[in-house]
Amino acid sequence: MSINKSLTKEISDLSIILKDIVNLENDIKLIIKNLTQCIKSGNKILICGNGGSAAEANHLAAEFVVRLKPENNRAAIPLISLSQNSSVLTACGNDYGFEKIFSRTLEALGDENDILICLSTSGNSKNILNVLKFAKQNKIKSISFLGNEGGKAKSLSDSSLIVPSKNTARIQESHLFLGHFILSEVEKNIFNYD
Repeated sequence: MSINKSLTKEISDLSIILKDIVNLENDIKLIIKNLTQCIKSGNKILICGNGGSAAEANHLAAEFVVRLKPENNRAAIPLISLSQNSSVLTACGNDYGFEKIFSRTLEALGDENDILICLSTSGNSKNILNVLKFAKQNKIKSISFLGNEGGKAKSLSDSSLIVPSKNTARIQESHLFLGHFILSEVEKNIFNYD
């Protein structure tokens, strides 16, 4: 297959998935409402993921804390990535096991009525399942961005957005799109942007 045909096919696949995301409108609205209320109430958001999803978690944390659009000079939105501190991740992985890396950090930083966001293409990573269980036990609301029909994380999450795909790259691209869209709407709600 030529590069042009391959590229055209990949773009077509992503376009189909993004068009299907419109079917998640009610879930997206609820998530925007909950995140807006969380921030307006003085609480914070915590986010995590593994591998490429960890990179996306860090990326979205930067957008929330700094800003999404250069024309919007605004106050910082408190969002902490549980995936960003390599010393904590490796110490916890070494001492308690990789499956505890996020729940241990959430134990240290999370408070009742905060919101946890998990990014997972499979919805079955043990560390994601453990942090969702910890959140539920400690009255921290959870939102999961998932793929592959949601995996086990779907039933442990208060809200979930499931990208209708089994392709890891397309799921991650869709998660980043959703994260940017949701942040843009939360910014509008908090800072009264048009």
